[in-house]
Amino acid sequence: MTGHRWWGMAASMCAALGMSLLLAGPAAAAPVTLGGGSGIVVDGDSYCTLTAIGTDDRGDMVGFTSAHCGGPGAVVAAEGAEGAGPVGTMVAGNDALDYAVIRFDPAKVTPTNNVKGFIINGLAPDPAFGDVACKLGRTTGYSCGVTWGPGQDPGTIVNQVCGQPGDSGAPVTVNNKLVGMLHGAFTEGLPTCIIKFIPLHTPAVTMSFNTQLADIVAKGRPGSGFVPFGA
Repeated sequence: MTGHRWWGMAASMCAALGMSLLLAGPAAAAPVTLGGGSGIVVDGDSYCTLTAIGTDDRGDMVGFTSAHCGGPGAVVAAEGAEGAGPVGTMVAGNDALDYAVIRFDPAKVTPTNNVKGFIINGLAPDPAFGDVACKLGRTTGYSCGVTWGPGQDPGTIVNQVCGQPGDSGAPVTVNNKLVGMLHGAFTEGLPTCIIKFIPLHTPAVTMSFNTQLADIVAKGRPGSGFVPFGA
C-alpha cells in the first residue's frame, strides 16, 4: 500500500468518526440521587430542601418543598449538580399551606429514602405533644427536638428543631416516618440553631404533611396518592 493511499484511508476514517460523534451529540449526564433532605435549587437562585420523593397515583415521580421557594413552572436542579441542568419542574402549589409539588424526570433522578443517614420509610399522623421530631436541612443539617403541639395557623405544628434559610421544605419525621416539612422560625429575633449542648433556640414551625396531602387530593393535583420511595 502506498503512503498516499494509507493517509487517504486514515483521513476518511477520522472524518467518519468525527461525523458519528457529531450525530451522537454530547453524552447524557448521569442521574442525580435525590431524597428527603437533599439540597435543591429553584430557578437557578433559590436554595431549598427537598421534603421527600416518591410516586403519585398517576405513576409520576414527584417530590415536595415549600411554596415560598417557587411556584408552578419553576425549574428545579440538584444542588451540587447544577451543571447537569433541570431535573424537575414545579407543577402545583399552595401558598397558604406552603407546599409545592415537583414532577421529576425519572431519566435524570435516582430516588432514595436515605440521605446522609436520615431515613424516610413511610408516612405517619401528625405528632402529639412530647413526640421527638427530627429534620434534615441543606443548611443546618440534622437536628431533633420535642413537639409542642399545633401552631397558631391551620395545618402547622411547633417542634423544637432548628432551621435557617435554605432549610425551607426540610423533612420532619417521627420514628423515621414523614410528618411535615419545615416552614420557618416560630419567633423572630431569637437564635434559630444552638444545638451543641441543649436546644436553646426558637422552635420551628412545621407544616403538617397530612394537611398538605389532603389539600392535594381534594383538588386532584399532581402528588395525589403520594407514596414515599422505600415505603
